[in-house]
Amino acid sequence: MNRREVLGLAGAAGATLIAGRARAAAPDRRPKKSLILSMLPADLPLEERFALGKSVGFDGIEIAPTFNPDEQKALRAASDKAGLPIHSIIFGGWKKPLTHQDPQVAAEGLEEVRQGLACAKAVGADNLLLVPGIVNAQVRYTDAWERARKQIKQVVPLAAKLKVVIAIEEVWNDFLLSPLEMVRFVDDFHSPWVRAYFDVGNVVRTGYPQDWIRTLGKRINRVHLKDFKRKDNKFVGLGEGDVDWPEVRRALGEAGFASYCTAELGKGDEAYLRDVAGRIDKIFDGTLARNE
Repeated sequence: MNRREVLGLAGAAGATLIAGRARAAAPDRRPKKSLILSMLPADLPLEERFALGKSVGFDGIEIAPTFNPDEQKALRAASDKAGLPIHSIIFGGWKKPLTHQDPQVAAEGLEEVRQGLACAKAVGADNLLLVPGIVNAQVRYTDAWERARKQIKQVVPLAAKLKVVIAIEEVWNDFLLSPLEMVRFVDDFHSPWVRAYFDVGNVVRTGYPQDWIRTLGKRINRVHLKDFKRKDNKFVGLGEGDVDWPEVRRALGEAGFASYCTAELGKGDEAYLRDVAGRIDKIFDGTLARNE
């Protein structure tokens, strides 16, 4: 071996070593797998449900809110024992929408948001999913926009104090119908405590999840995973619908998203839950194809 070849090998080895150290120093950008508490068998005691979620391969769990302090303590204890963090509260906002035409109903809804933020803090979550309002025959779009902004602004200081992000989700509420609107709505608060909760399946009827992800970018705080089949107009299992999962994964990577991706699916037994976890692994690997 001549001198040039030796130097070439040494340079290649050095480059490999540097690249390896860089990979070791860089944070793991792979998202975390999560499920919703309601997906676990309801006949199991609470602690066993959390333990099952952990054992089948999930990294976190999302729950509906409870305003009962004893239930909050039990949830936190089950989470801590299983090592399965409660990362988010699915607050919703359907029953008493912040955009309701009756100011009393809207005020009651806002008070429940405050209680939802307190629940998140109590169980160790740092995210509150919020449906910001509903447009219907009684509520004009422009009124919904202004009412939702006004109401949410009132609880941003509490969210900051509790360190719980209010994450606005796009749902079938005839409001915030495009990624551009969602960007404007979130940005108008000028606060790191108001971000987006992106649901992959909810936009398939009228748009493309990867487009929404690339438009929302760093605004995304959490992601819901579900699939949708346009021809049948229904939600289906992951990989069984029209979502282009490899492209969704690429878009999430471009956005630098590495937080929780939560399956929002029906409940099932251990084998079913393991299958869901496996499909999410394929999403993260970029190998889950359509209609698998």
